[in-house]
Amino acid sequence: MPNASDRPRRVTVDGNGPMLIEGPVEIVREDGTIATSDRFVVAVCTCRRSRILPWCDTSHRRRRKPPGAAPREDGDRQPHGPDPKDTKDTHDGDHH
Repeated sequence: MPNASDRPRRVTVDGNGPMLIEGPVEIVREDGTIATSDRFVVAVCTCRRSRILPWCDTSHRRRRKPPGAAPREDGDRQPHGPDPKDTKDTHDGDHH
């Protein structure tokens, strides 16, 4: 999918999180399949922990608690991504 505008596509890189790319985007995976998103900005996983690759599901936020650390107010529950068996290739806006 070629860029529709004459201006460059903006990519924001954060060493502690995903790459944010102005959309719409097409991502060609290693196996040659294409994942697409029509979102204004998409978050592309850089840690490779996401269950919905190439999109970020915030798995990079999951860390082990240090020994003796107090639990968080939310009970230390972590966010869950979509079912990893879901093979949907279109990013529908549930994740940024």
